[in-house]
Parts: sequence; structure tokens; C-alpha cells
Amino acid sequence: MLPGRGRNGRAALLPRIAGTRTAWTPVGDGEFFCPGCGGDRNYQRLTGRRRFTLLGLPVLPRGETGPAIECAACRRHFGTDVLDHPTTTRFSAMLRDAVHTVALAVLAAGGTASRTALETAVSAVRAAGFDDCTEEQLDTLVEALAADTGRFHGEPCVPGLAIELHEALDPLAPHLAPAGRESILLQAARIALADGPYTPAERDTLATVGAALTICSTDVTRLMAAARTPS
Repeated sequence: MLPGRGRNGRAALLPRIAGTRTAWTPVGDGEFFCPGCGGDRNYQRLTGRRRFTLLGLPVLPRGETGPAIECAACRRHFGTDVLDHPTTTRFSAMLRDAVHTVALAVLAAGGTASRTALETAVSAVRAAGFDDCTEEQLDTLVEALAADTGRFHGEPCVPGLAIELHEALDPLAPHLAPAGRESILLQAARIALADGPYTPAERDTLATVGAALTICSTDVTRLMAAARTPS
């Protein structure tokens, strides 16, 4: 028997004689968060056709495969569900908008007469990325929000405002760690507490924020109590 031509030798030789090869065709591109690289990268969306090969030559079609997402940097392939994860830039924008919406909702519940509440809200919104936010801007937006929803200060969270909160928070919540979701609720609670104890309307708004962030009611109560303790 020739060296390397025993049973194991034939098994090693077989893939060189026959196998399956996929030919990929680009059908789109864009930017995504690559889980392999750990950052924002360009990608190509690919569809593939599998062929049975003999001696390295394609001889028989074996059907289609994919689609797949190929990272332009590391060249790894991923399923299309990887595009559900926002890019770092998009995530930052979503977080910024969410904090802004939550701050407005809490101010709308408690009113903007308290300068302390406005200052606390402005601080949270600026920290989230709206560097040029001012008390006057928030005050104007709260009044516009009240007019748009038909809600007066001190009223429970009306459906229109609840929808605004869910639109801002629902897409963000799955991409936040539990600590991140709790941080948003704590910020909202501290805005509500800046001018005194929680009002019923503020409690209702904070409960809506917690639900949109997928925080259970027990944890919402715990975090509202924790917000009373100076950090």
C-alpha cells in the first residue's frame, strides 16, 4: 500500500476531489455594527449559489444559500439579523433622543414652574448629547407638548404622550443592559423629585417610562425609592 493511501489517506484525499463551493454575489451594502470587529464597519449583503465540485470544478448546482452579511474589514459572514443591532452612531442618537423625550414627559407631568426641575432636566439632556439644550428650550417644548396632547400639568400620562415614550424607548430597550435601562429611569425620577415629592402624575409617567424600558413594576418602585437617596 502506498504511503498516505490507506483508509485515512483516502478520507483526506476525498475533499480535494469532490466537495461543495459557494459563489457569492453582492446585492447591497451599508454600515453595521460588526460583532467580530466590535465596532462600526462597512458591509456587503451577499446571496450565494452552491455548486457540487469535482476536482475543483463546479459541475452541478446545489441550490441557493444566504443571504449573508460580510464585514468589509474582517471578511467574516453573519446572518442578516446582525443588522438589527444599531451602529454606535445610531445607538448614541437613539439614547440621546430617548433621554430628551423622557425629560420632557416628566416635566410635562410636574410642570416647568420649578427652576430646579428644569435645571435637572437640562443637565440630563446635555449629558446625553444635546450640548446646546437650555431651560428656555425645554420650557417651550413642554408647553407645545401639552398643547399637542391636550394634557394639562398634573394630569396622568395620556395616550398620546405614552405613545411618544414608547416610540422613543421601545427600539432602544433591547440594546441596553439592565443597568442602562435603570439609569434612564433614575434620571427621570430625579427630575421629578427636583421640585419635591412625586405627584400622582409623575408616578404615572415614571411607570410608563419603566414599562417602555421593560422594567418590571417592582423594580420601578425600587428605583423610584432609590432616587430619593442622594448619590
